[in-house]
Amino acid sequence: MPVDLHRLIQGWLELESDPGLFTLLLEDFGVKGVQLEEIYDLQKPLDSPVYGFIFLFRWIEERRSRRKIVDQTDIFVKDDDAINSIFFAQQMIPNSCATHALLSILLNCSDIHLGETLGHLKEHTKGMNPENKGWAIGNTPELARAHNSHAMPKSRPRMDKTPGLTTGRFTGEAYHFVSYVPINGHLYELDGLKPYPMDHGPWAEDEDWTEKFRRVISDRLGAAAEYSDIRFNLMAVVPDKRLAITHKLNMLKTNRQIVLEALQQLVLVDDFEKKKKNNDNDNDQSPSKCVKKDISPIPGTSKDYNEEKVI
Repeated sequence: MPVDLHRLIQGWLELESDPGLFTLLLEDFGVKGVQLEEIYDLQKPLDSPVYGFIFLFRWIEERRSRRKIVDQTDIFVKDDDAINSIFFAQQMIPNSCATHALLSILLNCSDIHLGETLGHLKEHTKGMNPENKGWAIGNTPELARAHNSHAMPKSRPRMDKTPGLTTGRFTGEAYHFVSYVPINGHLYELDGLKPYPMDHGPWAEDEDWTEKFRRVISDRLGAAAEYSDIRFNLMAVVPDKRLAITHKLNMLKTNRQIVLEALQQLVLVDDFEKKKKNNDNDNDQSPSKCVKKDISPIPGTSKDYNEEKVI
């Protein structure tokens, strides 16, 4: 249970749905190598792996349209062991749905550098039920400070019948963040205002989990569009593209150095061959030196020889 319930309830402020803001929030949490990017076209192929999706929607459309898609109780995961084995936290603190949505993705991924704060939270909440996980989030002051440091200007805590929602800055309408994340081969929808996580089932063996997500979210948006008042925002949690670009730049620098060293070696070899060729040419073109030799007289032509024969 929380140490100071009143302080926790009053402490969290509203956040806007902005990928740059969420990326800064991740950095403040201590997470490394992760960023968020906005999805404008569901049909456009994704150019990087995706850890999960964060969906922001208008709350009134949620209450109307979701009934037309599926009876939610059919996809609720109600087995306690299954629920407690994943990170699913009920939202106990108002205005914290943005942070909840991020944590629902980050703490269900095994290959993300979480940092000290989230690493401790993940370890501390293993096996907890969703309610206690929600209180654990509220009892982590580092999360509240990071969350509030990116709050909307002049944001104030909201206390109403649905205290977990975020309001638009100008319209005053209620909005809410939820997460979609792959867990154990199934697409899960994690909503802190729901009593259970929702299992949308597995994806095909020959497809990526994001294709399953496209179908689920398209059905949801299609049903909501019947009211002609759907407003939503979709962001993907992906590896930090700066790391990939930096890695590529370092590879290019390394390759450039290898090429330069190879060229230098070729130049040295070429210079050596030229010098050797010039030396050989100089030796071939040098004047011949006179060499004194003893020449014996040719028989039959030497006077002395003939004289000896006559005697």
